[in-house]
Order: sequence, then C-alpha cells, then structure tokens
Amino acid sequence: MIIGYTTGVFDLFHIGHLNLLKNARGLCDKLIVGVTTDELVSYKNKKSVIPFEERIEIVRNIKYVDAVVPQENMDKIEAWEKLKFDIMFVGDDWYKSSKWKMFDAKFKEKNVEIVYFPYTKGTSSTLINQVLKKLRSE
Repeated sequence: MIIGYTTGVFDLFHIGHLNLLKNARGLCDKLIVGVTTDELVSYKNKKSVIPFEERIEIVRNIKYVDAVVPQENMDKIEAWEKLKFDIMFVGDDWYKSSKWKMFDAKFKEKNVEIVYFPYTKGTSSTLINQVLKKLRSE
C-alpha cells in the first residue's frame, strides 16, 4: 500500500485545493492530509478566514481524503516519523527552494518520493480574500 501525504491551510477552499487532493489521491492508495492549525498560520503573521475546526472538517469530508491530521509545525520529517508516508505532495512554488532541497535530501534517505504539483494559476485563498475585501468596501 502506498501512503501519500500533503499539507495546507485549506482556507477558503477552492478548485486548486480540490485538484491537489484529487491528483494526489490518484498517485497513492491512501491519502493523509495535514491541515494547518490556526496557531501555525499565525506564525507567518497571517490569519485564516475559516477557523481550524471548520477547515479540518471540510477536508475530512472530501472523497479523495482518507485521513486528516492537524499540522502543528512545519517539520515534515517529524510528520514522516509519525505517519510513515511513501510520497509527499507539494506545490511547485516550493520546487528547488533551499528549504525543500534539504527535505528532498532527507526524504531520499528514507525512500520517500516528493511530487511537485503545478500551483493553480489564477486562484488562491489570498486572491479570493483580496477580492472579498474589495467587494465589501464598495
């Protein structure tokens, strides 16, 4: 059985999120998704629109998702130690970044494949939030 893992905030759930989960599930037998806690979102000086409890419930109910766990920190190696996944799915906006080069090397030692999916152009939670703010101020 091939276990896949991906993470995200999944705020203002949109087609890019759905495509990520659908495509990831197509490459594994079981998909585990880490949903970022509100506390972890705030470390970037951001705030999610949808509370963690609601975001995790939304993701839990997507048919491509087999299990959901809170993502309480950014340490992907620690997540692997708990979940023992075979493939990690990541947006290609991280491809070849210094942080992910390190993860690539560490995961290679553990025989974990990292698959980079194309970032969905034209949509993001940040963009949706900006549009909503503009509409509300008119």
